[in-house]
Amino acid sequence: MGQPITTIDPPRGYCFEDLDEGMSEVLTKTVTDADVVGFAGVTGDTNPMHLNAEFAGRTRFKGRIVHGMLTASVLSALIGTRLPGPGCAYVDQSLRFKAPVRIGDTVTARVTVTRLIPEKRYAELETVCTVDGTVVLEGRATVLVPARDDPENLSRSWSWQRMPKGRHPL
Repeated sequence: MGQPITTIDPPRGYCFEDLDEGMSEVLTKTVTDADVVGFAGVTGDTNPMHLNAEFAGRTRFKGRIVHGMLTASVLSALIGTRLPGPGCAYVDQSLRFKAPVRIGDTVTARVTVTRLIPEKRYAELETVCTVDGTVVLEGRATVLVPARDDPENLSRSWSWQRMPKGRHPL
């Protein structure tokens, strides 16, 4: 029996020369209990605010909330797979958490290119996550973006094109 297949959109992205200020992309993710438990397992962040309904019910949030960094990871997925996309690398990220995210919420992450720094191939990005139109997280990111002619630009030969459309082996 082969590897399990999960249907997701394959990465797509841009080289530095293809970016323009004002470009924007969006990614949505509905956060499940399994996501929260899995994130706690991967990170070791077992704060009962995220995992224990009885404990969390006695807090100012009146129930379990999603790890802030799990919410922020939707931005990371958007940056790493869409804008700028494969081959980019974080240089800096600032985050301000504005409201809690709860299990079952659909997080909409938006990244917008605000500044390009050609001499370093840096793109500065505005990063925002919302739930039902309410801003839950906002910040800024700086990423290093591969140039089209960069010999280390692996995104040019990325093997996703050989995968069945919409499929990715995990």
